[in-house]
Formats: sequence, structure tokens, C-alpha cells
Amino acid sequence: MNNTPKSQVRRASVALVLMAAAAAVGWKLTPTTRMATLHGEFELEQIIPSRFGDWQQDTTIVGGVVNPQQEELLNQLYSQILSRTYVNSRGQRIMLSIAYGNDQRDSMQMHYPEICYPAQGFQLKSNKPVDLQLAGTAIPARRLETVLGNQRYEPVTYWTVIGEKAVRGGINKKFAEMEYGFRDLIPDGLLFRVSTIDRDSVGAFVLQDQFAAQMLAALTPQQRQRLAGSGLSS
Repeated sequence: MNNTPKSQVRRASVALVLMAAAAAVGWKLTPTTRMATLHGEFELEQIIPSRFGDWQQDTTIVGGVVNPQQEELLNQLYSQILSRTYVNSRGQRIMLSIAYGNDQRDSMQMHYPEICYPAQGFQLKSNKPVDLQLAGTAIPARRLETVLGNQRYEPVTYWTVIGEKAVRGGINKKFAEMEYGFRDLIPDGLLFRVSTIDRDSVGAFVLQDQFAAQMLAALTPQQRQRLAGSGLSS
């Protein structure tokens, strides 16, 4: 092995170059501009209507929407959480939960229903990807079938939006975050979830799609962009 002063200097120089390159890449991947600031004010309580289509908020129902994390953790992960129950003219009910976080970097990741429901004691019977045809675009979403104690059967549909992109979590979410990072942007994130208490999952999913479609139709184009993203992003 060559341990001459020249070889040692050469190795030290190479190491210095590599460290400098790593530092430069690290700086590039440390964005400084929050997309939440660029998007402007965003108040879920104000933009989500209490009445739309055949649905109206059911103010007689208290609780019921699954949010298993402690309030302290929820406040750390999200800057806004909206939980409501809606009822239609036939007496059918939909539970809505929208969680919004203004910073979706690694330390502030949103929690997905396939994790949250089992943490609350539910069994996860199925977890399937689906592309929802809503608001004139395809939204990458997931459908879950959950059950609590063989009594409460709760089919769930949800999707996520990172920045301005609808993504299906996992690696697609990470790619979206990296893409924004290279543009010096810190993405915000939103998780839109609807569920019903129903043993008939097929019928429940049809009802959930109708609910989501009518809600999005009641919003302005800018509000739909915030809630549903720019459509299919794998």
C-alpha cells in the first residue's frame, strides 16, 4: 500500500472534493420557500361547505370520525384538521376527515389510514389502489375495508395531495417532495378521507364517490386544486 506523503495528500484532496459535493447536494435539497405561503390563505372550515348537492352537515352527530392519534401529535403533524359528518335526503351518512399540513418534509409526514385504523383497534381487511374519476380528472386514491370487533364495518376512500400533485403515497410521494425540493420549495400536504359505516363495501364506495364528486363540484377551481391536486401522478 502506498503511504507516501503525495498519496496521502491525493486521498485527502479527493475526500475534500467529495465532502464539498455532498454539502452542495445537501444544500440543494434543503428548500427554503414554503408552498403554503405561495398558495395563500387556506381555511378548511371556511371553504368546505356545510351543504352541497344532496348533502348537509349533520350537527347532531358528535364524534365517530376515526382520528386515533393524541391531540398533541395531531397538532404537530397538521396545521388544520376538519372532521364532519354529512347526511343526505335518504338518511345515509358520510364521515369526512381532511388533514392539512403546511410542511411535508420527512420529520412532518402525514399518517395514512391503513396505519391509523389498526392503531385504533380496527382490522384491515383490504387495501387497494384506485383511480377516481372526479372533477374532470383522475385522482390516485386508495380504498380500505376495515372492521372493529366484527361489528363496525367501515369502508374508507382516501387520497393525498403533495404541493399541487395528487399522489398515491410511498415512493411517489417521495419523488414529488424531491421534485419540489430541487425547485427550492417546501411542499404542503393534504389527506382527504371519507368513510361510512356499512357492511356493503361496494355500495359504500359508490356513495363515497358521489359525495366527493358533489363536494368538489361545489368548490371554486382554486379550491378544487387544493383538495384534489392536479390529477393522476402515478
